Amino acid sequence: MEKVLVAGATGTTGKQIVNLLNESQYFEPIAMIRKEEQKEQFEAQNVKWVMGDLSEDISHTFKNIDKVIFAAGSGGKKVVEIDQEGAKKVVDGAKTNDIKKFVMLSSMGADNPEEADQLVEYLKAKHNADVYLKNSGLNYTIVRPGSLINDSAFNHIELSHKLNKHGEISRADVAQTLTRALHDDTANKETFEIIKGETLISKALDTMSTATV
Repeated sequence: MEKVLVAGATGTTGKQIVNLLNESQYFEPIAMIRKEEQKEQFEAQNVKWVMGDLSEDISHTFKNIDKVIFAAGSGGKKVVEIDQEGAKKVVDGAKTNDIKKFVMLSSMGADNPEEADQLVEYLKAKHNADVYLKNSGLNYTIVRPGSLINDSAFNHIELSHKLNKHGEISRADVAQTLTRALHDDTANKETFEIIKGETLISKALDTMSTATV
């Protein structure tokens, strides 16, 4: 089983990612946590964890890691420090340690942040992080969901490089899309947008997938 470092494991979407990976026959999650008291929730699930703060040195967190999911966010409080520079640190660590694949949770609108009506600073930070990952030489998948909601999984999405419309999507479906993108034959070096739709997640990802890196 491949070990997957989950940055943002304690977040609302991150917890769902960890749960999916923990049930997977292919992957084993390693939850990155910031505080000692956060380890209990993962130990209760028999999930391994590693201490790492995105505002500090995290180079130690990549030991024996095969792949990475970045799902961390500052909640709008420290967008440059966490959403941008924190993401860059994880990209650097992944590069130094020859990580096989990096799956980034981005946001719809991150391609043109200056055109946004709101959350401009956040979208600029996500944009800069995405560009940094694309230029890193790593194999990556960048997933840009619409507005996140806390509904249960619908298991169907609409997916395109550019959807040209806004929409909502459940965190559960985003988590599922991110974990499926970890596979070696899925959406390599691709960036795409997702909202709730009519196509099964696996089928939608097939449209972005080839066996080559």
